Amino acid sequence: MWWKILVFIVMSAVICFSFLTPAPQQIIGEASRVFYYHIPQAWICVVAFAMSMIFSIRYLRSKNLHEDDKAVEAARLGLVFCILATVSGSIFARITWGSFWNWDPRETSIFILLLIYGAYFALRGALEVEEKRAALSAVYSIFAFVTVPFLVFVVPRLAPSLHPEDSIVNENLKFTMGPTVLVIFLASLATFTVIYFWLFSLGRRANRLLRIQAETEE
Repeated sequence: MWWKILVFIVMSAVICFSFLTPAPQQIIGEASRVFYYHIPQAWICVVAFAMSMIFSIRYLRSKNLHEDDKAVEAARLGLVFCILATVSGSIFARITWGSFWNWDPRETSIFILLLIYGAYFALRGALEVEEKRAALSAVYSIFAFVTVPFLVFVVPRLAPSLHPEDSIVNENLKFTMGPTVLVIFLASLATFTVIYFWLFSLGRRANRLLRIQAETEE
């Protein structure tokens, strides 16, 4: 229980200091405050999809449906955080570029990512036999994650973008943030990560209880 209280305190502090301290990027101004939330959301999106791939591989090796449940839960949370990253990025775009959507390379790549993982759940919904659904969606999850590094890290840098560059590290892999901004950002990143694993744990327990209930009724 103590760590939940700590998460609440740290997240509250992040929210307060993200608005009470000077904007992270003075050139962009107040809109750059979304940086404290947008980047951690995108980070969790990558982590969640990577976990979904790992659990999918474990399912194909073990044929244990509990591994499939974990893969689905990770993908579900990944899609949620991907949507949050898209929304926060769109708010930033509206303030700085004048429109919620500009088909910027980064916006386009995250839109494609949403379609890919939306199709993952469409695939699962189209299959009734549980073992077949688990096997096909596991294979899909593995191939889907192959696109994630390219869509998140590579493709947006192949074309000119309105998106701020070097907002975290520069070409020499050195932090470009001041001490205060760095502390707030790292605290936000850590808190979002803990919240994700907390939600994943809750979802996994719920799925386990549902599976036990279904097996009991049979």
